[in-house]
This record gives sequence, structure tokens and C-alpha cells, in this order.
Amino acid sequence: MINYDVIVVGGGHAGIEASLVSARMGMKTLLVSMLSENIGATSCNPAVGGLAKGHLVKEIDALGGEMGKITDKTGIQFRVLNENKGPAVRGTRAQIDMDRYKVEIRTVCLNTKNLDIAQDTVTEIIVEDEIAKGVKTELGIEYFSKKVIITAGTFLNGVIHVGESKLKAGRYGEFSAPHLGDNLKKLGLNVGRLKTGTTARVDASSIDFSVMEQQGGDEIPIPFSFSTDRDEFAKIPQLPCYVAYTNPDTHNIIEKNFYRAPLFTGQIEGVGPRYCPSIEDKIDRFRDRERHHLFIEPQTIEATEYYVNGMSTSLPPEVQRDMIHSVKGLENAKIVRYGYAIEYDYVDPTELIHTLETKKIKDLYLAGQINGTTGYEEAAAQGLMAGINASLSIQKKEPIVFRRDESYIGVLIDDLVTKGTKEPYRMFTSRAEYRLLLREDNAHIRLSKYGFQLGLVSEKFQNHVDKLNLDIENSIDELQNIFMTPSKESLKFLESIGQDKIKDRISYLRVVGRKDFKIEDLEKLMPKYSEFNQELKEQIIIESKYFNYIHKQKDQIKKMESMLKMKIPQNFNFRTVSGLSNEIVEKLEKFNPPNLQSASQIQGMTPAGLDILQIYLKIDNNR
Repeated sequence: MINYDVIVVGGGHAGIEASLVSARMGMKTLLVSMLSENIGATSCNPAVGGLAKGHLVKEIDALGGEMGKITDKTGIQFRVLNENKGPAVRGTRAQIDMDRYKVEIRTVCLNTKNLDIAQDTVTEIIVEDEIAKGVKTELGIEYFSKKVIITAGTFLNGVIHVGESKLKAGRYGEFSAPHLGDNLKKLGLNVGRLKTGTTARVDASSIDFSVMEQQGGDEIPIPFSFSTDRDEFAKIPQLPCYVAYTNPDTHNIIEKNFYRAPLFTGQIEGVGPRYCPSIEDKIDRFRDRERHHLFIEPQTIEATEYYVNGMSTSLPPEVQRDMIHSVKGLENAKIVRYGYAIEYDYVDPTELIHTLETKKIKDLYLAGQINGTTGYEEAAAQGLMAGINASLSIQKKEPIVFRRDESYIGVLIDDLVTKGTKEPYRMFTSRAEYRLLLREDNAHIRLSKYGFQLGLVSEKFQNHVDKLNLDIENSIDELQNIFMTPSKESLKFLESIGQDKIKDRISYLRVVGRKDFKIEDLEKLMPKYSEFNQELKEQIIIESKYFNYIHKQKDQIKKMESMLKMKIPQNFNFRTVSGLSNEIVEKLEKFNPPNLQSASQIQGMTPAGLDILQIYLKIDNNR
């Protein structure tokens, strides 16, 4: 009998974070992967981060995860998206060397104490009395454990579509996992089908980059990991990406072949990602558009092969060739790998509690695309939390469940387990109600204390974060209590730094909080701040700009926390509440929650619904 504390099934980004964090928390851990050399493979685009996704990577790093560190080591271009907008909605994105990423992350896994790796295919979860006890594999091996975490990605009953061709695979060239997918159904989990896709890869020597727009990385790149040395990181050489465009000829080629598109013929049954549609779906939905952006992105530091981002497709190979050749700069492109769509099984995430443990099978956790998400970053975040909570459960400790005002990870998991999803879920900044508090730049200030408590973050780093936080608070307090009057000297100073004049006495905080106030202006206003490091000065500027808004959001959070404690009488008549849907009323009657906190966990319950229910509870209480 082979025994472990935690078994993780699947070596993608969710499986990596789950297995590493379990092992680092002292659990004897097994990572089972169908192909060990593909641990950490980037199945789709060779990039990490982006809008809101960058927030997730920074939060993973703050908690002691690995994705940000490996991205910094293997990145070949770094850019901050939405840089001209406020810090809350900016997102760091990196092109990575997808080959090096895989090698680096696999090396970390193989060198991690308490972590074993087995190349095999899991066919069944061993369950006794509705408790997961381990797994059975294709090689006939039985592994037993206290916890099982499934991070199967697109492999559960995976089917690849290229035109009329259908291949059973979890990724092109790799086997599907039909037995495990069927086993989850037998265990009574609500299983559905989703679809995602990827684009063609093109030989670099056949691309005419001279007619494309060059898109370079940031002059001073910002790393993902808070532990990366910024000065050394800035020396990393970066490769450019390129922008190309579809045209009416491209659209005509695609439209003429709609009848051969699996997406339209009924060959594909699963629902695809609304926010990352295939090119045929774009042409169908946006017929009035004359062109669509294509981003031509290098896949490795050698830049021998490029990813045509924006042209995900499952059209037949000859159609893919024609539509790619119709694009300016790609007329002679040699396709190395064709694009394809993939359908796979997923489990309705409302089958889970917030720790990512299933409701029906105790000690069984699910993380990543199996929960209906799309993207490396969403998967890694779930894997990290599943690994943390499985390990804490073994240690007989309280789980960590982040509130929506604490992290994007909290928003992600809360959305999944309370609302579910009928399409591949993707993280956006708009999903976070408290995004002014949940910025990329302060992820470590918000979360590293949890990583430190778990033994995943070093004492040295936590001391750095604590000092940074204290210095920010002291500086903001100081700026609040120093005032500027409209004297000649003050007006002259404001003019010298390009700031509008003042008419009344105002605090330095309000001056620093002006939209176009810069770090160099701060150093002139407060010369002693020149000695502060760059990170502290950046935080002072950001906190000053958002000061009033942050306090408003914190007041809203306190109000919400107070509201959620409100008790619901046992005999309360939910049908008297006007504004709640019949479905929510029926669920409230069925579960009869004792307070608004419990009511908020009911699938489909919205913040607006809670507000309405609170008003009626107050009326009932007054009566």
C-alpha cells in the first residue's frame, strides 16, 4: 500500500501550485501527471498575466506560490496594460519562453522536499462511505491519501476538433482521460461540457515583420514576484511582439467556410469562452468590423516560432492556411502547428464549498479548468487555495477563505461556488466590487501575512512588508497633517512643478493626490522622502490619490460586515420580500438561513438581493 497525505492529479498550473504548497506545508505529496515532461506546459498562448489575471499572479506570489517567480525567470517581454489608467485596473502581462518555463517549473517540483512525481493516468478516485481515500491508475497502481485534489484541465473526456476531424485528446498529441471523467459522473457530481481553443503557430523565418507594427516591452519592466530584484530584473533583454490585422479578404474566406466550422455545424456541443472567442465566432458576431487585431507573439527566446494571438480557430487546415496567408505580413507564412478547439468535461463549481472541497465527497478537492475557469492564472490561484486548505484540514486547522474585499482570489472562488458558470469563467477587474483596495501593487501588503503564517513566506520578506506598510501609514498621516496656504511661496512652488494654483488652505495629502502629481514632485514637496525606496514612494502616491475612495470602500465593507451578522427569524416569510426572484425565495425557504451571512452563500443571491432582504428584516424587527 502506497500512502500519501495529499495526492494531486494533473501537472498543469493548478496542479503545480497545489502540490508545491502541500509539500511546503509539510504534507507528503504525490503529483500524478500523464506526461512528466509536460508539467507546466502552456497549452495555449505563451503569456502569463494581463488585466485582472496579473492581480491573481501577484496574489499567488504574495501567498508563497510559484507562478510569478518562474515567469520573472523565463519572461521575454513585460508590459503593464492600462498604464494610462488608474493603478486599480492596470495589469502586468509577460510573454514567456514556454519551453524554459516548463523546464524551470518541473525542476522546482523535482527538487521540492516532500513532493513525489509519478507519470501515470488516474482512472478512478477511491471512495469509501462518500470519503475520498486515494486514486487508481491506468498501470493498476493504487495510491492512498488523506486528501485528493483533481486538477485535470482539459483532459477529462477531451475531444479535439480541426474541421471535420475529431481526435480524443487532452492536448494535441496527448491522450484524453475518459475513465476519470466518467468516474466523476458516477460519484454523482454534476458534470457538463465546455470548449476552448488555440491558434496556429507560424515559422518565424516565413513572416514579414517589416510591414507590421512593432510592440516592445516596458522600458523599465515590473516583475511579477515581490521577491525579484528590480534592478537586476531591469537588465533582462526583451523581445518585441508585432501587431497585424485581418481584412475583408480574411473575413470572406472564413465566412465562406462557416459550413465547415465545427462551432456552427453542431459538431461542438460545449460552450466556449465569450470573452476570448474564436476568429470564426468574431466574424459571425461582429460583421460590421472591417478588421480585427492580431498579436504576433514569440514563443521562446530564440523567436523561431510565433503564436498568432487573436486567431483561435477550429476550421480545417486548408482554410487556416488561406486565412493566415490573407493577412499582410503572413502571405508566405509556414504553419508549424494548426489551431484547434477542444471540448472537455467540467464539474459545476456550485458542487464545491469555498475551500474547493466537494460537498458530496469529503476530502475531494477540485481546482482549475475542471471548475469551469479558463486561463493559467485562474487555475493556479485555485490550485494554491486547494492545496492550502487540504493541508490545513489535515493539520486540524481552520481553512483560509478570502472575502471579496480581501483578494481577487476571494472574488474568483466566491463567484464560482455561489453563482456557478455555464461558460468558461475569466477574471476581470469589473468582477471585484472593491478593486480600489485590491490592486496589483499592494497584493503583498494584503496577503503575505497569510503566507508567512503558513510557513510559505520568509520572515525576512514579511518584516520588509510590515515595515513598508508602517512607513506608508506614517507618511500618509504626515501628509494629512501638513498644510499649504495660497502664499506667494506656495503658488510659485506649485507653478514650478506644473500644478494648478490653490485658493484655500489644503493638506499636502490633497496636493500629492492630484491626478498628474509625480514621484519627482513628491521629492520636491517633501525632500526627506527622496531617501525612501522606489516602492514606498510609489505607494505614497497611489494611496494619496485613492485616499477618499479607499476610505469610502472600507466604510462600505464595515457596513456589509455588520449587515451580514443580522439574524433571520426562523419563521420569517420570504415571500413578503418584493424584488427577490422566485428561485431565490424557494432556496431561502429550503435552506432557512439563520443570518444574512448564510443567505449570502446561497447560489444566485446577489448584493442587491441582500440589501432588499436586509430592509425587510429591519421592517419586520421594528414591528
